[in-house]
Amino acid sequence: MRGLTHRWRTPEALGAVARPGEAALARTLAVEPLVARVLIARGMGLPDDARAFCSPVLMDLSDPVLIPGLDAAANRLLEALERDEHIAIYGDYDVDGVTATAILHHVMTRISPQAKLTNYIPHRLDEGYGINTDAVRDLASGGVQVIVSVDCGITAIEPARAARELGIDLIITDHHNPPSNGALPEAYAIVHPRVGDGAAQDDDAWAHLSGAGVAFQAAWRLASLAAGGGRVAPDMQKLLLDLLALAALGTVADVVPLQGDNRIITRFGLARVRSTSLLGLGALVAESGLVSAEIDAEAAGFQLGPRLNACGRMWHAQDAVELFITQDIDRARTIARRLGELNSERQRLERTIVDAACKEAEAQGMTSGDARAIVLAHPDWHRGIVGIACSRLVNRFHRPTILLQEVDGQCHGSGRSIDGFNLHAALQACAVHLESFGGHDMAAGVCVRTSNLPAFADAMRAHALEHITDSMLTPSLSIDCEATIDELTLEAVRQLTALGPFGRSNPKPRLLLRGVRCVGMPRRMGQHAKHVSFDVAVAGARSMRVVAWHWGEHFETLNRARNGQIDIVVTPSVNVFRGATRIEATLADAALDGVVAAIR
Repeated sequence: MRGLTHRWRTPEALGAVARPGEAALARTLAVEPLVARVLIARGMGLPDDARAFCSPVLMDLSDPVLIPGLDAAANRLLEALERDEHIAIYGDYDVDGVTATAILHHVMTRISPQAKLTNYIPHRLDEGYGINTDAVRDLASGGVQVIVSVDCGITAIEPARAARELGIDLIITDHHNPPSNGALPEAYAIVHPRVGDGAAQDDDAWAHLSGAGVAFQAAWRLASLAAGGGRVAPDMQKLLLDLLALAALGTVADVVPLQGDNRIITRFGLARVRSTSLLGLGALVAESGLVSAEIDAEAAGFQLGPRLNACGRMWHAQDAVELFITQDIDRARTIARRLGELNSERQRLERTIVDAACKEAEAQGMTSGDARAIVLAHPDWHRGIVGIACSRLVNRFHRPTILLQEVDGQCHGSGRSIDGFNLHAALQACAVHLESFGGHDMAAGVCVRTSNLPAFADAMRAHALEHITDSMLTPSLSIDCEATIDELTLEAVRQLTALGPFGRSNPKPRLLLRGVRCVGMPRRMGQHAKHVSFDVAVAGARSMRVVAWHWGEHFETLNRARNGQIDIVVTPSVNVFRGATRIEATLADAALDGVVAAIR
């Protein structure tokens, strides 16, 4: 079955509203039946599994020593601090890398206030991602004796060799996929959840930590070793709780699965944001206008994260690191304001690129018919912004998209893909036309000579035409279960909200409401009438407001459906306005051509 905008994917058991075992699980957990139904749909039908998911505790965070290489790394860092050796923390320019850098910096300076520390963040445009050999040599010339990478390094074969030749102990902490050929850098220690003896299996709690998550575990172990292997002092414990907030930001921004340790880090870390003693984090929250709002994963991902990322995209991420480590409140506020300004400029550039790219893609016939991929270049498109712009075009046209900045005979840029189309494999198939590329199945970076761009674009479109079916051009929508409007009580919706933090592998619940009736006319909302709201009800039940973001183009279709029966997929929420509390829902999709009889 498909709605207006998506193909609907549902559990096999969807048909009857209630699920087998639902009532018993609801009684055991003391939750509403609808909440138990969602838990069962997500594979948590056993009481112990459901209880652990609904009520995680910080003590359940995995022991850091489970991560391969971490104990050796922490011991070497403590030794370096005790010997007063010069240590460089080599980070990355995104939120995950920035927060990971700050986490290690804070713990090492707390252990040794006079520690010789250098925080090194490569410039996004001048140096690119990861450890580079020139930077290693520069750090060595500055007297650095130990380099510890965060959120990068697992593919740094040559830089690791250079570090060894220069007499530097290189400690790599990373979470990205290692090289497919199995080659690893020759480092003093490699700290990676999925690499080395005792590597995590896919379902282990620590398997999918972010870079900041790995850094937090390393910091925790380092603090424990500094305390003689026992319980850390109260001031260090408080610092670690503050740093958990930074780990949560990195985890959310890097879009890792919010399961296992990541769920614990995010849940307790976000709760710590408001009471943090980190001056920079407090200044960032204030600058983002979130002082009086709940800071959940959505706020972290869409309000705080973009400001931090804008620093690396538009300027230099070293300022974002300074924001989190400064002890000067005025400096923190100044940097936070600067990040807000950079983010506003990023948004302006993004809109310009997206508008131009959409028009060009449509003009060249890349968005319809047999066209399966979008490849475009322009000299005015900022290289630090094209990746975000790609995501916008993928959302709009649901085709893999590559956007490039053309400068001095070279095109540098990024690509984003759709479910089922491996972008990295596609680039590999077109590699003869490329200077370089890297990434994974959903995102990649690309460099191609301008003279080779037409041949590359043709090869990319041909590969996409061969591997993308017609059905893949329509995005899919996963539905948890069926519900009724009467089940959407205040208590039930609050309990559904408590299943957060929401993100990858734990999306907000999506519920199918069958045969509801549109009550009255839909209403246009927002600037340029981009959004729509309408009321729905069933016989004998209360009505409920539904908000359809970015559904302005479907207004007339919804209007024709008024007073008729439709099926809708929604996420319910509690809305408080002027002291009044009510249940409303956000529309994910709607099927307007009659009630859904069966979904497969």
